[in-house]
Amino acid sequence: MRRLLWFRRDLRTEDNPLLSFEGELLPIFIFDTNILEKLQKDDKRVSYIFHSISKLKEELRLLGLDLKILYGDPVAIIKELHTLYSFDEVVASGDYDAYARNRDLEVSHILHCRYLQDTYIFRHDEVLKDDGTPYYVFTPFYKKALKVLENKNLKPIHLASHTLLNEEYKGIFSFDGLRFEALAFRIESLGFVPVSLNFQTLQTKIEALKEKLSSYKEQRDFLDIDATSHLSTELRFGVIGVRQLLRETRSHPQGEAFVRQLIFRDFYAYLLFHLPYIENKNYKYSFNGIEDVEKYQRFCEAKTGVPIVDAGVRELLSSGDMHNRVRMIVASFFTKDLLLPWQWGEAFFAKHLLDYDKASNILSWQWSAGTGVDPQPYFRVFNPYLQSKKFDKECVYIKRYMPELKNIEPKYLHDESSLFSMNIEDYPKPMVYHKEAAKLAVEIFKKRMELVG
Repeated sequence: MRRLLWFRRDLRTEDNPLLSFEGELLPIFIFDTNILEKLQKDDKRVSYIFHSISKLKEELRLLGLDLKILYGDPVAIIKELHTLYSFDEVVASGDYDAYARNRDLEVSHILHCRYLQDTYIFRHDEVLKDDGTPYYVFTPFYKKALKVLENKNLKPIHLASHTLLNEEYKGIFSFDGLRFEALAFRIESLGFVPVSLNFQTLQTKIEALKEKLSSYKEQRDFLDIDATSHLSTELRFGVIGVRQLLRETRSHPQGEAFVRQLIFRDFYAYLLFHLPYIENKNYKYSFNGIEDVEKYQRFCEAKTGVPIVDAGVRELLSSGDMHNRVRMIVASFFTKDLLLPWQWGEAFFAKHLLDYDKASNILSWQWSAGTGVDPQPYFRVFNPYLQSKKFDKECVYIKRYMPELKNIEPKYLHDESSLFSMNIEDYPKPMVYHKEAAKLAVEIFKKRMELVG
């Protein structure tokens, strides 16, 4: 068999089902111009991917294979590769967003496609109600997912580790005549500017996570404590496999809270598969925010006057990351206090998040906006001041990203009336009164209870 191994969201050799195949193999990674042309030239993700595939290329060479780095339209590239080498099939991990599914459909018209279950724990059709329909509420989905994991009659594919077939690899190295190869293996040759990123070894992060698991449930929301895994980007690009994370955490006595988060990630991807229209449209309610460019610009520039919100935006712009609790606070403020369209906020996160995952991002924004699958979401409005007081009491997080507030006592930064009455150099007063904005948001939703289908 002659196979194309198409690396996409699985940039690793350890526990990678792509490397469980025999025959003549050609590993490839494609810098997709359909995606790249929409990105800023200093997009951090390009630098992250470039770093990861450089490491992957080295690891594959140790196995007797060589990763070919290609640049262009994936459908055109695979068509030419098949013309040159007559492959029997292309093997890749599946993905659920609309672009990926349409791209893969086109590829399947050229060459047989074998899709592997690697990006998520479960297949989209694996955790269903007894009548075969999908769950739209997380708790029953979670309970059913645990039953699937615990079913002794099923093969333990969700926890299985894939063994490399090291001695049987046979790579294809002749590449004469291929137009799409990225000959100069430099990020600048793709038209992007390299961005410096802080890399820790994967093993260091895994060991740190194991130490955090005993207090993960209680501490993960606190902004002044390093209690999270910091593995979301590695998981997004498959630098670590979700099965490995599941194995590492499920066996821990207090690993349940983290496992729940992994399954929540699956749930959002599952919903995107079964409800593809929610990429752009509300799951329910006709209200879709009020377009206001001036408000949006102030938000993007971290000038809302609400310290926890501006700190979150600053963290995002400077690092490509944002603490998960802050993401919820920011998204609630954006969609409820400012009444801006959730799609605008989702696009802003998509532009800057290093760990951007379309399913998780879209469903999280719809949850915050009150337009998603949550049974009674429209009246949920986070109070950003109570949130910051609870999870960043001494303003450690806020002052880390907002140095202009370093001399202000924490109690004033958690108090809206104080922020309105004070004149802080280089920092604006809040854009809105939270209580009034929250009341208005709830009133609008009550009037727009019409379902969108």
